[in-house]
Amino acid sequence: MQLNIAGSVHGPNDPVGRLLPNVLAMVAEFEADLIRARTREGMAVAKAKGRLQGKKLKLNARREARLLEAFGTGKDTIAELAEEFGVSRSTVYRGVQRARQRAVADRGGGRARAANCAGQVAVGNGKPLSA
Repeated sequence: MQLNIAGSVHGPNDPVGRLLPNVLAMVAEFEADLIRARTREGMAVAKAKGRLQGKKLKLNARREARLLEAFGTGKDTIAELAEEFGVSRSTVYRGVQRARQRAVADRGGGRARAANCAGQVAVGNGKPLSA
């Protein structure tokens, strides 16, 4: 690859030929950093105004309560529940984890106990572990 600047030809072994692509890469990286900074600032402003809410949950509160009730019976596996409610298995696991964290918080256990209870669902058969 040869670079012709004002009649002067620079190749990949020439110092100027090596410098210019690096300068262009640095400018591109600087622009990307500016875009990221502006995006973070915009998100902070939107969050402060209450407009940044994130992605909608797949299950509303009523459907999640029915899912947890079905999960509590222990009759269905996680995969069966996921298929029945039209969500992924990880959505079922997250719903169960949120319910357990809420239950621990309601009992006054705080974060440490919530962290200990998080994810105590047996992966193999999809049944809950004994508490």
